[in-house]
Amino acid sequence: MKITKHLHSCLLFEQDGHKLLFDPGLFTFMEGRVQPDQFADVTTIVITHEHVDHLYVKALKEILALSRARLISNRGVAAVLRPEGIEVELHEEGTLQAGPFTLKALETVHQPILIPGPVHTSYLINDRVLNPGDSFDPKLLTWKGIDTLILPIMAPFLTEVEAVAFARRMEPQQVLPVHDGYAKDFFVKSRQEAYEGALKNLDIRFHRLTEVGAGVEI
Repeated sequence: MKITKHLHSCLLFEQDGHKLLFDPGLFTFMEGRVQPDQFADVTTIVITHEHVDHLYVKALKEILALSRARLISNRGVAAVLRPEGIEVELHEEGTLQAGPFTLKALETVHQPILIPGPVHTSYLINDRVLNPGDSFDPKLLTWKGIDTLILPIMAPFLTEVEAVAFARRMEPQQVLPVHDGYAKDFFVKSRQEAYEGALKNLDIRFHRLTEVGAGVEI
């Protein structure tokens, strides 16, 4: 399975000719470094929650028009997209199959922010990769010891100490960093270097994903 990061929290999973796209949000597209037509052949799109940095309606419409992909999310995202004429397949709890991808959904609490939190869903992919979205909910400990953890590393709702503490609790084998798309490139590189050192002390491998389109095979 190949995982490619397209700025911020936008991730593309590829396996057996199928492509699964997570969270094509505003920060991915706003500088033109990533274009919606790059995702013309995705087969499934999953949105963890409705915040604009995870759900950018304009780009999503373009991707759907090109790909006719299956769109999966929760009731909060559906409420945003229904007035736009976009139907959402609800998957908030339990297991769903999308091509070669087994998606286990868990409703979780978004980390505290200044406004009321959205409906938020975390997803386990193929029992190997946990995408918690913007949540460090204790319920995620259900999947403690997971092979790969997608880890938010920058946000108004976290400090680096909190992010590393979450990784310590989850005890993954490896970490992929996300949620850093609003920072300058030089700062992203310096912070990812710091995370790499901190997680190495916990025997957790950290993959630096600092370039647009950087990815890993797991």
